[in-house]
Amino acid sequence: MLEGKRITVIIPAYNEAKRIGKVLERIPEFVDEVIVVDDGSNDNTHGVAVEYSKKDPRIKALRLEKNSGKGAAMRAGVKEATGEIIVFMDADGQHRPEEIINLVEPIVREDADFVIGARKFEVQGKRPLHRRLSNIITTRLLRLKLKQYVYDTQSGFRAMKREFVPTIESDRYEVETEMLIKAAKMGARIKEVPVSMIYGVETGHFRLEDVFRFLWALLKF
Repeated sequence: MLEGKRITVIIPAYNEAKRIGKVLERIPEFVDEVIVVDDGSNDNTHGVAVEYSKKDPRIKALRLEKNSGKGAAMRAGVKEATGEIIVFMDADGQHRPEEIINLVEPIVREDADFVIGARKFEVQGKRPLHRRLSNIITTRLLRLKLKQYVYDTQSGFRAMKREFVPTIESDRYEVETEMLIKAAKMGARIKEVPVSMIYGVETGHFRLEDVFRFLWALLKF
C-alpha cells in the first residue's frame, strides 16, 4: 500500500499528559516511527511518552529542558527522524491518527510532495472565534505570498517528503508558515486533503503575539 516507504510521525507536546496517551494508542500500524518531543512541560507529558515507548518500540520520547516553542520541538524531532515521509500532528487530540493515511497516500502515489490536512469537517465543537479570525487573516495573506490557493495554510496536520522538510528557524507557531513558504520555494507540489477536527480540546498555547510572529515570518521567508 505504501510501497515500502518509511513513515515518521513527529508530535510536539506541551503539558499534554492527559491527552498524549490517547493519541499514541491510535497511531496506525503502518507508521514506522513516532517521535514525541516534550517541549519542557510542567506536567508528566514526557513520563507518559516514555511509558508508551516501553510498550511500543516505534515510539521515541524526547524532552527539551525548557519550554522553547512548537517550532523548536519540531526542529528537535526532525533531527531524530529516519523516515522518508515525515508527518506532523498535534498532541492534544484535535487530529485523528486514523487520518494519517490520507496525508501519506498522495505522496506515495507521487501526486504531491507536501500534503496539508485541510480542516473542513468539525466533528466536535467549533473553532474558537479568535482562532477563526486569525486563521482567515493569515491564510489570505499567505495565499498572496505563495501566489496559489491553499485553503488551510495554518493546519499543523501535514505530511511531506523528507527532501522538502526545510531547515526550521522559527521557534513558535509561525513554524507552519515558514515551512510552507520554504517548501513552495523549493518547488514542492502542494496538495490538500480534507480532515476532520475535534474542537474543544485545545490547550490554549496560541497567543496574540503569534499573529505578529506570523507577519514577521511572512516578510522574512
